Amino acid sequence: MGSILALVIVVLVVVTLLKMVRIVPQGYEWTVETFGKYTRTLEPGLHLLIPVYQTVGRKMNLMEQVLDVPSQDVITKDNAVVRVDGVVFYQVLDAAKAAYEVAQLEQAALALVMTNIRTVLGSLDLDESLSKRDEINARLLKVVDEATHPWGVKVNRIEIKDIAPPRDLVDAMARQMKAEREKRANILDAEGLRQAAILKAEGAKQSVILAAEGEKEAAFRAAEARERTAEAEAKATTMVSDAIAGGNVNALNYFVANNYIEALKAMAASPNQKMLLLPIEATGVIGAMAGIAELAKESLGQQQAAVKAVPPPR
Repeated sequence: MGSILALVIVVLVVVTLLKMVRIVPQGYEWTVETFGKYTRTLEPGLHLLIPVYQTVGRKMNLMEQVLDVPSQDVITKDNAVVRVDGVVFYQVLDAAKAAYEVAQLEQAALALVMTNIRTVLGSLDLDESLSKRDEINARLLKVVDEATHPWGVKVNRIEIKDIAPPRDLVDAMARQMKAEREKRANILDAEGLRQAAILKAEGAKQSVILAAEGEKEAAFRAAEARERTAEAEAKATTMVSDAIAGGNVNALNYFVANNYIEALKAMAASPNQKMLLLPIEATGVIGAMAGIAELAKESLGQQQAAVKAVPPPR
């Protein structure tokens, strides 16, 4: 009988010690209740409690936690039905508030997120819902974080994982995108043809301008050549006239023979002449040639005399 009593006492002592000594792991905080009323919070480490008088209330996880948002049907602003799901990252900052300000913290946060997803997507049309993920996430985070602040909870991120329109709507969007691509391709083709036509017209314009400038330059050169020929002929005529005035008959013979030969050359080169019969006096032509030779000798003698008359440089 005494041994049984001693065993009972030992068991009671062990249980009492276990109730008295509490070790809170890292990343957690425990609340302490005195006869069911919250009194304080135990941080990570070793703590002593008065058995029966003090008990551990809630064990709160202070690490960042992930909450999956199940998919739900949402009606957008343009009456399109889409299925949306997401994920929430949150962290408990105040263990007492998270334990006693809201019942079933995860369910409350989940209901709050799902409700605000419907609200935010309901204010956007389908195209905006599909293209403005960052804006949707930011709006959800702002609203949900403000709503959970009294619970001692900090919502760090809210991410929309998937927005799935119905199959028939996806097919219609694919057809629309295909039509838009074909439209852009046709516009690009037309723009390319237009640009090619413009470049071709510009090339033709430059070609005409260059041809006109070439003709202008050729006409200018031809006029200049004719002017120089006329000046040479005038100078030759003047020289012949001066020679005749000086009593030199050979100059006249040169002038007549030169024109005579040029006339014969022109008549012989004419395409309309098949046969040419002219009475030619050979002795007259030979005499003219002799006059040309005499004139050339005389001109050469005058040039040599002029060179001898120039005094040498000192």
